Amino acid sequence: MRIINRVIEYVRGKSASAESIRYIIVGALTTLVNYGLFELLHGLLEIDVTISNVTSISVSIIFAYFTNKYFVFKRHSDSFSALAVEFIKFVGSRLFTMALEVGVVLLIHNVMGHDARIGKILAQVLVVIANYIISKLIVFRGGSKSTEDTKE
Repeated sequence: MRIINRVIEYVRGKSASAESIRYIIVGALTTLVNYGLFELLHGLLEIDVTISNVTSISVSIIFAYFTNKYFVFKRHSDSFSALAVEFIKFVGSRLFTMALEVGVVLLIHNVMGHDARIGKILAQVLVVIANYIISKLIVFRGGSKSTEDTKE
């Protein structure tokens, strides 16, 4: 039990490596939401691959915003306008990586003729890396305060 408590305390910390671990955890959960919904829509319900992909990405963007904001980067907004700007930056960056993901899936599935699931998984690797870099350097940097800073 002591080991589990130490791991939890480390992950809750302010260090860059703790933030990276939190991002990996949230990234894995976001990927599960994204891929799980995609599999439900395309695999089970046989909805068009692009509609399924865009829908699953859209839902995962909303999930990712809140989990990244409060759990990974531990940020809060000082005003509604700051929150709106941050949300717009986040969604804009995710729309960029959504286009990347849709393009990779279409390339793998429609052009190369492979199973769409293979393209989806490959695209996810690229998207997770791109999303972290964009979130860290553009969306959640400066302007807002850490939720830990506001508790002091």
